[in-house]
Amino acid sequence: MDLDEFIAQFAEQLDTTDAGSISADTEFKNLDDWTSMTALAVIAMVDAEYGIQIKSEDLSRNATIADLFACVKALKG
Repeated sequence: MDLDEFIAQFAEQLDTTDAGSISADTEFKNLDDWTSMTALAVIAMVDAEYGIQIKSEDLSRNATIADLFACVKALKG
């Protein structure tokens, strides 16, 4: 698992936010694109790419993309 790859995959789930403006420190819930549909897309992306099923609570507990990546990495084991 690579953080840069995770960031790129996360950015693909956003409709209007420029991927170049997304970094590990981005607080994803503050993005204009962040909606319940985006959250579902991120959950589906994590499942498809990493074989990990995260829940909306996992998204709620994490503030930045790096935090979410650490959560996914920990769940993957």
